[in-house]
Amino acid sequence: MGIGMNEITPIKQDRKQTFTGHQALILEEKLIFEIGSADKSGVDLEPVPEVSNRLGDCMAPAQPDLPGLSEPEALRHFVRLSQKNYSIDAGLYPLGSCTMKHNPRLNEKMARLPGFSDIHPLQPVSTVQGALALMDELAHWLKTLTNMPAVALSPKAGAHGELCGMMAIRAAIEARGELETRRRVLVPESAHGTNPATAALLGFKVDEIPANHDGRVDLVAFKDKLGDDVAAIMLTNPNTCGLFERDIIEIADALHEAGGYFYCDGANFNAIVGRVRPGDLGIDAMHINLHKTFSTPHGGGGPGSGPTVLSDRLAAFAPLPYVVAGEHGFDLIELEAQSADQPFGRMVAFHGQMGMFVRALSYMKSHGSDGLRQVAEDAVLNANYILASLQDVMTAPFAGPCMHEALFDDGFLKGTGLETLDFAKAMIDEGYHPMTMYFPLVVHGAMLIEPTETESRDTLDLFIATLQDLVRCAKAGEMERFTNAPELAPRRRLDETRAARQPILRWQAAEATAQAAE
Repeated sequence: MGIGMNEITPIKQDRKQTFTGHQALILEEKLIFEIGSADKSGVDLEPVPEVSNRLGDCMAPAQPDLPGLSEPEALRHFVRLSQKNYSIDAGLYPLGSCTMKHNPRLNEKMARLPGFSDIHPLQPVSTVQGALALMDELAHWLKTLTNMPAVALSPKAGAHGELCGMMAIRAAIEARGELETRRRVLVPESAHGTNPATAALLGFKVDEIPANHDGRVDLVAFKDKLGDDVAAIMLTNPNTCGLFERDIIEIADALHEAGGYFYCDGANFNAIVGRVRPGDLGIDAMHINLHKTFSTPHGGGGPGSGPTVLSDRLAAFAPLPYVVAGEHGFDLIELEAQSADQPFGRMVAFHGQMGMFVRALSYMKSHGSDGLRQVAEDAVLNANYILASLQDVMTAPFAGPCMHEALFDDGFLKGTGLETLDFAKAMIDEGYHPMTMYFPLVVHGAMLIEPTETESRDTLDLFIATLQDLVRCAKAGEMERFTNAPELAPRRRLDETRAARQPILRWQAAEATAQAAE
């Protein structure tokens, strides 16, 4: 399946040292403080007129030591840094549990349209009717795809949406007069780290549920933990092992019978969008990462957006503000007195992230309902293609098929003297960002690969062949290829333990000189 190992001829050579420090088109670049100086400026400014000091003792004792650069210097600096940054626009980005998928340029064009890109949150509602109409339509798509009656658009990220869902659950429990007694939240051991953190932040006690032998929630252990003190379960489906929780409806029914609420982490909705509606599974609240499922920029390309859908049991507690349609157009319900429900409050100053809303709806409408279904199908197909192609040379802890991501452990490295980190660093020399390492924690030396639906078979075949070659070299004892890696990157392997324990968070000339001497 794919390209065979014998079709790839590894290229080995020592790294040549150059006078400039450049390596052909990989240009060495100093820190901006090292290339700039206070006496340079790329712009001409009129002298600042003298005014009386109104800062009192808040006046800074000295001018900030900021570097000055000419325009070409500033431009070259940031362009060179960008060339050192791996991105989804450069190649396959195999991070598991992150869904690093292509961001269509159509979405970017739509987000820059006047009326979306240049509006202000304090404009009169009458002047932003188009934007509110778009938000209302986005909400309709999200509610339809999940079969949920309500959605809060205001959460600004996945973890923020998770907090929103759990705050709605907390408000519902409080409205029932049970907040003092229902203090326990069940969290599977393979959960995202934000799940127990969110529950603890809201004052709940976290109770871990073990996994069974096939990487899913242990149903017997779950039922044993049920009681009238259980507030909710926080479960990810598909889970962080890349597997669908087959018992999810039975879990929901048992939980509801015990009086609890079902929060589902929607991080992996990309694997089931258009095929499974979470509301049909008995879920009460679920955040949706627009960057994962609906292609808005991820991470540094944000800001993020994590809308949270709510079931009938929680819809009345959705936070402010929210959009409503009336006789004279769209309006925002901003105050509790305006609402006929029981909103738990407000999570943000304004409604949300307009640019993300536009990008997400553009993605939905350009794909249509059938296209979104194909997104899920292709994502699952690609992950299983990787699993099937590599399971003979790498070790998979759980039997397939998988959902959106393929999970491997470090069993295949046993006896080689190498670890997951060594294998990942060698991938950098081959031009790949490593997969997610050491997560989920339930698998020793985990390597989690999520190709998403946007990769072609050609890109998958080359990726697969590269990993096959790395495995062959590891088992052949070619230690230096791994322990010295990365050798071809702008920077060699860092002392990650020291970087974590002794981080240098600001640049100072004296510190830079001392570090260089080391």
